[in-house]
Amino acid sequence: MKCFKYILFALMLLPLAVTSCGEDSSGEEDEYANWQEKNDAMTNKWAANTSLRRYKSYTKDQNVEGKAADYVYVEVLDPGEEGRPAVSEDTPLYTDSMWVAYRTRIIPTTSYPEGKVIDETYSDEFSWKTATFLEGEGWIAGFQTAVMNMHTGDFWRVYIPYQLAYGSNSSTPPPYSNLIIDIALYDFWHPGDSRPNTFK
Repeated sequence: MKCFKYILFALMLLPLAVTSCGEDSSGEEDEYANWQEKNDAMTNKWAANTSLRRYKSYTKDQNVEGKAADYVYVEVLDPGEEGRPAVSEDTPLYTDSMWVAYRTRIIPTTSYPEGKVIDETYSDEFSWKTATFLEGEGWIAGFQTAVMNMHTGDFWRVYIPYQLAYGSNSSTPPPYSNLIIDIALYDFWHPGDSRPNTFK
């Protein structure tokens, strides 16, 4: 009889558990409600922030003033010195290969006030000594634009409108997602040049 009471009590709680799960999943949908409008508003906020550097996408006409979404916006972070490569005078060209470390987030939401991380090559705080640097080329337009203005040893936070990222066709991140990417540039080289396999 005692066992029957416990089973009856558990069955009474079951609808509450189902309701709770349903509420959680609708909350997740609400997280991205009006997502395009939120991201457009964030782009305009970045454009109005005069403390940020701005660089027009290399895919746009450099001779005319563009719209807010034609630019990436940059905050220079303190890269620290331990393990930092010497700062170069040159910046990468579109055709160059490079070693970079990065952490990519989308804009802040209720559940992720710092922005949900969707890709990263290092964990915890960035360090030149412990970060994983990837060899790459041909990044999304916003990433490529930022890196083409960096010097070795730079560590930047780059704010990229979705038009220069994955646009409206992405599933991860959600469509119309602006990106916030912390980028560290360790080295770069021109086609035909070679570099030692430092990070392999």
